[in-house]
Amino acid sequence: MSIIGTGTLAGLARIRDYKSKRVSSWDRKGANDDSERFRPGERRDIALIDGPGCVKHIWMTIGCREPAYPRRAVVRMYWDGANRPAVEVPIGDFFGVGHGMLVNYQSLPLSMSPQSGKGMNCFFPMPFRTGARIEIAAETGAEDFHLYYYVDYESYDSPDALGPVEDLGYFHAQWRRENLTKGWGEDVARHELSSRVWNVPNLTGDENYVILEAQGRGHYVGCNLNIDCVNREKNDWYGEGDDMIFIDGEPFPPSLHGTGTEDYFCMAYCPWDAFSGPYYGLPLYSGNPDWPWKGKNSMYRYHIEDPIHFEKSIRVTIEHGHANSLSNDYSSTAYWYQTLPTGPFPELLAVEQRLPLPNEPQWAPK
Repeated sequence: MSIIGTGTLAGLARIRDYKSKRVSSWDRKGANDDSERFRPGERRDIALIDGPGCVKHIWMTIGCREPAYPRRAVVRMYWDGANRPAVEVPIGDFFGVGHGMLVNYQSLPLSMSPQSGKGMNCFFPMPFRTGARIEIAAETGAEDFHLYYYVDYESYDSPDALGPVEDLGYFHAQWRRENLTKGWGEDVARHELSSRVWNVPNLTGDENYVILEAQGRGHYVGCNLNIDCVNREKNDWYGEGDDMIFIDGEPFPPSLHGTGTEDYFCMAYCPWDAFSGPYYGLPLYSGNPDWPWKGKNSMYRYHIEDPIHFEKSIRVTIEHGHANSLSNDYSSTAYWYQTLPTGPFPELLAVEQRLPLPNEPQWAPK
């Protein structure tokens, strides 16, 4: 019987057999210099854990003066001696908000906390049978950054504590970006959308933005999606793009077909109030009543109560505007659990291609 636990209040009273351990950046000299300094371009491990266990909590904060440093630094995680990372994500995106930005918000598995979102936390459980390795890459241009961190984990006497091998899903997270998505309706005024765009069919999902594509057996537990609306004159509303989740290679229509971007993220009617809840939220909204939705937006949906199971493969997609009509900057982080080995990820974009677009209201692609 597994002793890995559920982490809920309902199971909190059950006493289990494990050792509580931590890897952190505490000052080994006993002073208060409790960070690790990374030079530009430096890449190294911050945690090397032997034996069976489960990471239960990660906290990080970074001191850096380089613009967009949360998008420049990358976290990678490896389980059970694997050569491929199961996690490869820019740090800010990993903790739930894109665009190289930090904002205060709170969800159940991820949060950014005061001041100004600088305290980043992750509570996704991350089990492993023989060992874990967590690596940080500092892809800053000229500035050092100082990383403060905790990695809190449980250590078990035997892999049997994790239950049968076939029942264990390993934590995965993957970042993607498409800048710009290939739209076809940029010149359509918003009042014409219903007649000229919203009646165009999409009966394949082929051109949708891809949030996740994975092979293996497991379950998808959610994502954050970051949209920068770059067409400042028209088509300011980014929604109406349906989510389409294809399981085990199924044809169109998929088993899980949604009704619009804001609907998948559990919101409604073109939201413009920043909000965060346990399972869904809109922690970043950059518009205003005179300039709604334009600029940078970040939203999340975590399938904690309703994970989406797959036996062989999964393809999580969403339209960029109805029938993929809009050209905007899309990026995302998907989170899921699956059996090993991990399939190859798309190659992580170079740091120059990861950086957010300028914030000027009149900026538009040439």
